[in-house]
Amino acid sequence: MPDAVVIGAGPNGLVAANVLADAGWSVEVLEAQPEPGGAVRHDRAVDPDFVNDVFSSFYPLAAASPVLTGLRLEDHGLRWSHAPSVLAHPLTDGTCAVLDRNIETTAASLDSFAKDDGAAWRRLHDVWQHLSPGLLDFLFTPFPPVRATTQLALQLRASGGLRMARSLVLPVRRLGEEEFQGQGGRLLLAGNALHADLAPESAGSGGFGWLMAMLGQTYGFPVPVGGAGSLTQALTRRLTSLGGRVRCGQRVDEVVVRSGRAVGVRTAAGDAVRARRAVLADVAVPVLYGQLLTPEFLPPQLLEDLRRFQWDFATFKVDWALDGPVPWRAEQAERAGTVHLADGMDELTRFAAQIAMRQIPDRPFLLFGQMTTADATRSPQGTESAWAYTHVPHEIAADAAGEGISGTWNSEDQERMADRVEQQVERFAPGFRALIRARRILAPPTLEALDGNLVGGAINGGTTALHQQLVFRPVPGTGRPETPIPGLFLASAGAHPGGGVHGAPGANAARAALRRHRPPGLAAAQRLLARRDRTGTRH
Repeated sequence: MPDAVVIGAGPNGLVAANVLADAGWSVEVLEAQPEPGGAVRHDRAVDPDFVNDVFSSFYPLAAASPVLTGLRLEDHGLRWSHAPSVLAHPLTDGTCAVLDRNIETTAASLDSFAKDDGAAWRRLHDVWQHLSPGLLDFLFTPFPPVRATTQLALQLRASGGLRMARSLVLPVRRLGEEEFQGQGGRLLLAGNALHADLAPESAGSGGFGWLMAMLGQTYGFPVPVGGAGSLTQALTRRLTSLGGRVRCGQRVDEVVVRSGRAVGVRTAAGDAVRARRAVLADVAVPVLYGQLLTPEFLPPQLLEDLRRFQWDFATFKVDWALDGPVPWRAEQAERAGTVHLADGMDELTRFAAQIAMRQIPDRPFLLFGQMTTADATRSPQGTESAWAYTHVPHEIAADAAGEGISGTWNSEDQERMADRVEQQVERFAPGFRALIRARRILAPPTLEALDGNLVGGAINGGTTALHQQLVFRPVPGTGRPETPIPGLFLASAGAHPGGGVHGAPGANAARAALRRHRPPGLAAAQRLLARRDRTGTRH
């Protein structure tokens, strides 16, 4: 019998298992899919000569995360690669905003839109450099992050106090208008905000767009050499080197509760797997509480709150094998790993408004990945492994383009939407479609079938909007990995701090489990040592 059973071998589940194994626990990870990784996998299914990431690709949060960097995955085979430029946002008139790890290159790009916008970017970066230690600590430590909050409050005060706090909660459209005269800087912020489900007019979208942009400025948007699954392989190798076990093809259908405590799980095959100390669930919140547990074990208020749980936007993705580099009208986009495709701020607002009205957008905002540009191992020289994804509503009332996409996501829906995605690319890269050797379509139901945590094609474990963050994530009054059932811990992106590949929900859940089983004398000694470290007292 292992000390802990982890449900799900996505990045959070594997991080949780590694943290527990580092503490000497025996760990068994059960994964429903035939291979580990969750939304961090790659394959050669589009074309045998091309590596395509099935879900996620670029990992700025992984590069910034003290959780993942602390695991020293480079010792287990992980290597990172970067595109020459981090991100580009071209416009149909041939102009282009560029985010580059060299801040002078970024600033020069923004100055081409409006004089002194480069200086404005440097000012935002100066604020980031001052706030980032406390902010990253705040994001990646268990809630409530008391020490991190104190540190961040002091840093905010030194950076303008309430005025800076105001900037972070602004809608990204307004933040861009206050900071920049031209479109370039505004679009870099707004496009990054729409990596999540945050419209340009959403409160807090300014802070999120600024965070993602500054992560790109500081860490880049790195990719694992060889494919996204290389990150999963490193996590798995590290775990097995510590004695942990990963079993795939083992779908968990039930968390077993005895005498009010989680004591193990039952698989779809009917097998019982007991856990001596804890069960950790890298599972979507509504699935954990609505399917793996029976209502009798849960407080009525939690069940009521779950009715109000909000998913992030659904996702539609297309993968390509291209016979040549993308023929961008704006040549600056050729060097970028990530390219944002929307012809200005108003087009971003229009896109988000159509989703809010439950319409399939007629001109979808695309996040476009040039993977061979970022990592030359992904396809033969002179070709490009590429993808694009966009967002769509979960419930669809109409097709804004009037082309009959119904939202059933049958083959006709999928082909029409993939054609629409390609037509959007053609606006910025005439001749793109002539380069397509092969394509793969991943509609919302397909994404969920490949990873059960991506319910309806939602990729962030729930909305990033302010009303479902911090103490409101996943439901009001929580914010921590502990659940109402002793011995059961939430380790998925549904927990604070949310989506993205950074491992914090998994690490937080593992540390919560370890705290519950720490000998009382050891806990007191650790608190005393921590107090001495803060005060400088020595005996």
